Amino acid sequence: MRSAEPPPDNPPCTAGPAPQRTQQRHGPSHPPRAVPLFARSLGRVDAVDRAFTAHPREGFLPRGVRRRASYDGPLRIAAGQTNSQPRTVADMLRLLDVQPGQRVLDVGAGSGWTTALLAHLVGPTGEVRGVELEPELVRFGGANLAATHQPWASMTAATPGVLGDPSGAPYDRILVSAEPDELPQQLVDQLGDDGRMVIPVAGTMLLVTQPGEHVSEHGRYRFVPLR
Repeated sequence: MRSAEPPPDNPPCTAGPAPQRTQQRHGPSHPPRAVPLFARSLGRVDAVDRAFTAHPREGFLPRGVRRRASYDGPLRIAAGQTNSQPRTVADMLRLLDVQPGQRVLDVGAGSGWTTALLAHLVGPTGEVRGVELEPELVRFGGANLAATHQPWASMTAATPGVLGDPSGAPYDRILVSAEPDELPQQLVDQLGDDGRMVIPVAGTMLLVTQPGEHVSEHGRYRFVPLR
């Protein structure tokens, strides 16, 4: 994979803020650029910052693009997919509000980076399961995750036509890094009592909370389609 040229402004299969022309209420309003990964915390170190420090992005990138790990935008990995923009990942994790000891489902685990970050947030008393549809990414992401030595986290192949992990439900938290056109009830049903799910739907980041399946909007983003 070539890495000499920067990714185009609108690469296919990206996960990151929508282009600048799209009106945003809460999300980032400028295109990706090289910035410190933890700039969003405004000088306050939180659990998400500590997870980023413990599991640097470069460990989840193909060797040819690792030198661009500090780029605050999506980077291509394998199977036509990308490693998400760090700023977007941080925003989603803070919105998800993961707590130690929780059970978390990571849908569209890709490179394994978000699964590793979630595992750091729940700690050894918790459990994280990443599911990924692309076989090449299951192997790539699984190897990356194993290298973090967090045995309470795993990454497995998703079942075609089945969203998430119904057999392992309910989950306290669900992170979805791919975009459906409508909110999938199949994933909502996998949330436990007081559960939270962060998912981009039709270009808008949504937070779904239980009880009551309350849905709130949190800015405009663009992701690879959910399959």
